[in-house]
Amino acid sequence: MKLRLTALALVILATGCSREGEITQGGIYITRSICPQVGVPAATGDITLFNPANRSDAAAIDVSAAITNVRASCNDTGANVVSTASFDVVATRRDAGEARTVVLPYFTVAMQGGTQVVAKHIGNIGLNFAAGSIRAQTSGQATIQVSRAAATLPEDVRKELTRERKPSDADAAIDPLSDPKIRDAVARASFEHLIGFQLTQEQLRYNATR
Repeated sequence: MKLRLTALALVILATGCSREGEITQGGIYITRSICPQVGVPAATGDITLFNPANRSDAAAIDVSAAITNVRASCNDTGANVVSTASFDVVATRRDAGEARTVVLPYFTVAMQGGTQVVAKHIGNIGLNFAAGSIRAQTSGQATIQVSRAAATLPEDVRKELTRERKPSDADAAIDPLSDPKIRDAVARASFEHLIGFQLTQEQLRYNATR
């Protein structure tokens, strides 16, 4: 599964009164959070069911659904950082017939460093179509926990990233993340909370090529 991941942010120290994103004499002030970034991997935010199942043309689409309105909340006060993602699922069906319930599988993943799945859970979410209606909507919620220690940068790495650099310094124009030690440490301490539909290979292929 190819995931569309968010790039890691570089943290550079600025003056105490600086605001986020403001360019100052010491660099650019950006706050790094230990809370996981929440997102939906590419090609997993939609699901399409066909009837008959051996067809994949538009005329055979039975139900289509999408994950939308993703909201993130994070509690980072304890030994574990708790990330909760709330989301809506909206769906349409081809025929406005009798009342019908459609159950769809979805996943929630804790991803470390953009490449390593450290936890995964598969759940189901139900959509109830009222009689005579072709639309349905429901809400879901998924939670992961990440060790606060694992999401915290080592002190020496933090000092290197936040060290004030002057134009006269020999390494003023060198990105600290060009150092493999720094880059790997930042990656290890960076987590993502990903949600999406648990798709078959055929459903993934359909999403990627439609």
